[in-house]
Amino acid sequence: MTDRLTSTESFPMLRETPEEIAYELRAHEGALWTGSRMVIGIWAFAFAALGFAYFYLRSANNASLWRPAHITAPTGAGAAVFAFSLASAFLVAYGLWRFRSGSELDWQVTGWTGVLCTLTAVALQIWQLTVLPFFPGSSGYASCFIGWAGMNIALLLSGAYWLETLLARQLRLRRAVVEDGGMVRSSLPAVRLFRANLEGCTYYWVFIACVAFFYWVLFYVA
Repeated sequence: MTDRLTSTESFPMLRETPEEIAYELRAHEGALWTGSRMVIGIWAFAFAALGFAYFYLRSANNASLWRPAHITAPTGAGAAVFAFSLASAFLVAYGLWRFRSGSELDWQVTGWTGVLCTLTAVALQIWQLTVLPFFPGSSGYASCFIGWAGMNIALLLSGAYWLETLLARQLRLRRAVVEDGGMVRSSLPAVRLFRANLEGCTYYWVFIACVAFFYWVLFYVA
């Protein structure tokens, strides 16, 4: 048949229009925005479950085994973990503000300092688990504390990993966008996605700071 396509015939290339490319970029930015908030929501549910267990066991206090003799985890180490976690969140938020002001170097410095503070907090949290004055299942307080310590380590490590990947990404992109206004003003797709990712990471660290404050009060102050 004359109208049958043969293997030698060429097919026109399918090309996206500028409108389709712009739409896909906006969709990708929206996915980063939504994904970062969903991660926060997942962690919020996890810590809410821990909070429910804390208040339920504390109110029940079966056989007076919630917190015998008002025993507490080492307060010095707990305060240090809280301080380093809060410092990391502050550095990330301050770094974003400096980044938006056009100072990429300040963001790099605060970012790497924040990663270092986070790793210090994780190390202190792990060390604290080795010197606890109680066994994991000795009381309701002890069980909740062990659960919180493990979740807190995972939360801090995830925040440090996210921040570190952004710092490494910025190092790879900055030379490519020098002539396009830099990382702050560049309209390149990769840079726009980077800025959306950075904003999501900053909100994540604000959440980490809130969690650190709330559970520091529960386990060390209340």
